[in-house]
Amino acid sequence: MPDHDRQDEPIQEPTPETSAELVEGSYNADSIQVLEGLEAVRRRPGMYVGDNGKRGLHQMFKEVLDNSVDEALAGYCTLIRTTLHADQSMSVEDNGRGIPVDIHEKYGVSALEIVMTKLHAGGKFGGGGYKTSGGLHGVGVSCTNALSEWCVVEVKRDGKLHRQRYERGVPVTPVEVVGEAEGTGTCTHWKPDPTVLTETKHDVHVIKSRLRELAYLNPQVVFEFVCEPDPEQSETFHYSRGIPQLVEDLNEGKEALHPVIYFRARRDTTEIEVALQYHSGYNQTVMAFSNNIHQPDGGTHVSGFSQALTRVVNSYARKQGLLKEKDPNFTSDDLWDGLTAVISLRLENPSYNSQDKVKLVTPEVQGLTASMVGESLGTYLDENPSIARRIVEKAMVAQRAREAARKAAEAVKRSSAMDTFGLPGKLSDCVSKDPAKCELFLVEGQSAGGSAKGARDRMTQAVLPLRGKILNVERARIDKALDNEEIKSLIAALGVGIDVNVGRKGSDDSENGNGNGNGKETNFDLSKLRYHKVIIMTDADVDGEHIRTLLLTFFFRYMRPLVEAGHVYLAQPPLFVVKVGNNERYYAADQAELEEILRNIKKKNVMVTRFKGLGEMNAEDLEQTTMSPENRRLVQVRLDSEIEYEAEMLFSKLMGDKVEPRREYIERHAKQALDVDWHY
Repeated sequence: MPDHDRQDEPIQEPTPETSAELVEGSYNADSIQVLEGLEAVRRRPGMYVGDNGKRGLHQMFKEVLDNSVDEALAGYCTLIRTTLHADQSMSVEDNGRGIPVDIHEKYGVSALEIVMTKLHAGGKFGGGGYKTSGGLHGVGVSCTNALSEWCVVEVKRDGKLHRQRYERGVPVTPVEVVGEAEGTGTCTHWKPDPTVLTETKHDVHVIKSRLRELAYLNPQVVFEFVCEPDPEQSETFHYSRGIPQLVEDLNEGKEALHPVIYFRARRDTTEIEVALQYHSGYNQTVMAFSNNIHQPDGGTHVSGFSQALTRVVNSYARKQGLLKEKDPNFTSDDLWDGLTAVISLRLENPSYNSQDKVKLVTPEVQGLTASMVGESLGTYLDENPSIARRIVEKAMVAQRAREAARKAAEAVKRSSAMDTFGLPGKLSDCVSKDPAKCELFLVEGQSAGGSAKGARDRMTQAVLPLRGKILNVERARIDKALDNEEIKSLIAALGVGIDVNVGRKGSDDSENGNGNGNGKETNFDLSKLRYHKVIIMTDADVDGEHIRTLLLTFFFRYMRPLVEAGHVYLAQPPLFVVKVGNNERYYAADQAELEEILRNIKKKNVMVTRFKGLGEMNAEDLEQTTMSPENRRLVQVRLDSEIEYEAEMLFSKLMGDKVEPRREYIERHAKQALDVDWHY
């Protein structure tokens, strides 16, 4: 801060030396830079594709793919082939109309070159080329081009094959006719540029997840994926029944209460498809899309859906006498319990909260959605009274359970398992109170807990032993979960509470439908997290894997923001210790590492021991291999929005009520399970 009270120091006139310094630091007209063409994208990738890492890399793919899907939305495309090439370049080919290649009257160059090299250029403005599209600003494919080491586009139009090549966004050839062609379409082939991107290796799971998602939303299109680095990953996606099939797959491991309810409605230029089904469980999954783009944070279309669902079911229950005059109305909470739904909206000129389109904010959509869903759902319930009654009965159970859950949550606070400071008595806490420095190890059993307490750094590492296998919350109501001693201890230790509204992002908060889209209030507060690393540390055997999965299920269902923020980790204890003489020790995580160590040891008196569990490791071994930050291996658990619904399906299959989907999954993936007991 300047010292305004001092008057004894005269103001210094600038000397030639100081004047030169001022000129160097001056901010004048010459300081203003104009980034021509796609240079701005290369300078600031995050402004256009999210970041310059994994997210941005896959956004480049999505921008090209969305152009092909827009052709399908317009009714001109039935096949889209995506290829991940051996050199990590990618190509997307469709049988749409093909990007125009004729000369643009204003710019005097091919329309293809304009689309590929100019921001805010495309057929999605003014309604001329597309009525609805996933693209918003016309920056998509040009950004992919700008961030590519090279890009080649081939267009089939008018019986000719046209081609143009670009390097780092700059055309290096004209648009050339290179041969004859049958049919029409576009193929874009690009290689991400490592000079502007920190990540250039594509994630097959993200690619396939997006293709699978689009296949559900566009049942008229076949999506092919060709994986040259690993041909076994190649797959074709085609779901002829569309989003009802997605709802069925999401509920595969659950007991459905009725067939999928499906309807489509149109109002002027806006069209909505909805598929929904209630199951006997307690979790909710609502996936929302607009113009084929997933909104993980929901928005006004979800608000309108929730408002209509609450209003229509209450009206039906009153009309049929299922809700008596003295009975309170069902809340939106009651009607989201056990709900799986997919909302697919198609509209002109959508508005999103950001370029990555994670939340729809078009104001008029809420009322429009509420009206269309209300009319269609009301008609369906009137025509299907047996299904309507099951939905009402489900809401009644949820209403009673909500009160039981409230009492159970209060009981957690009063639990005798907690000491006077509100922490579980069996928690061995750390000294530091700085959450950024603190770690909580969740270990199975008292024996392992004893070893972990002896191995920990008391300043920053806390240990919470869990007795046996915690409750499977996939099959238990929230009030039952909150009555479980191990879960109560875990909630108390972490300090954040629980999130009972997972799956409700962007839904309507009020009984009358204010549509603010901010999601329900929750008892979860991430700012109160006491440890920024929550480390699941279980035995490296089948039982340990089961306990790990049970904990991950709990975090996914009731503490998902904890996972999304990157606070959950998996410890990787070794399976083997190799002792050489009296002093040398080597640790191996698996059989392959063990064999590598043994190949490199040229000494005698070598003894190999397999750890049966954490409880049998002494504190020194556990510290050196699994708990010390200098030596340990940790795997961070992350939940990308691109694969969130796949995670939903997986937890449903593995931890749900039905045995058959679980057995089929295990049989299908048995060859990938290398670290099971019988291998050793």
